[in-house]
Amino acid sequence: MNDRVTHGPLLLRVFCDPNGDHGNVLGVVRNGSIFPDEKSRQALAWKLGLSETVFIDDAHRGVVDIYTPGTRLPFAGYPLVGVAWLLGLEKLELPMGSILVRRTDGVTWIRARPEWVPPRTLRQYDTPQEVEALAAPEPGEWVYAWAWQDEADGRIRARGFPGRGDGIDEDEATGAAALLLADRLGRAVTITQGNGSQIMAVPGPEGTTDIGGRVCAVESPTH
Repeated sequence: MNDRVTHGPLLLRVFCDPNGDHGNVLGVVRNGSIFPDEKSRQALAWKLGLSETVFIDDAHRGVVDIYTPGTRLPFAGYPLVGVAWLLGLEKLELPMGSILVRRTDGVTWIRARPEWVPPRTLRQYDTPQEVEALAAPEPGEWVYAWAWQDEADGRIRARGFPGRGDGIDEDEATGAAALLLADRLGRAVTITQGNGSQIMAVPGPEGTTDIGGRVCAVESPTH
């Protein structure tokens, strides 16, 4: 287990750019037993008001539990990349199975299956400028708006709109939607999302997809 794991609360930024800027803020409860049931976990996630909050139930085995402000999620990309970086394990354990982890050149990768991702609408636009000009749609569906920045180079501009009506109108960075997009395109992509977060996604073996990014701590752990 990585020595970054302590007993205090922690905030991470997941999918930072190469300079360590941007990224989606993730709340991590490193001792999940403090919040022993779904009701107390959901209440904390609502109170924090972050896109997602993850509870670590077994730091040695990588057993985790993920919540938005309004619902529990069976799978989510950016929380798993963040926790994989934090714990330093070779895999994480979710109800649907093991999530393999690897690290290369400061990037933490997880391997998952597209069918694990909750429904998303992938909506392509002609230009990055169209994506940047979008207003957040009314709640109702999870929309991932994207356009090619450089198709030959695999670079994409995207924005994510969860549409859940829970106060999160736009996600700064979204690993699960990036996974679906790379799977649909059948190729490696580098996605700039939100204000400048960077997500990498690569089709893997046997119908899997790898999503990766850089992770930074927002604050020093409490010892």
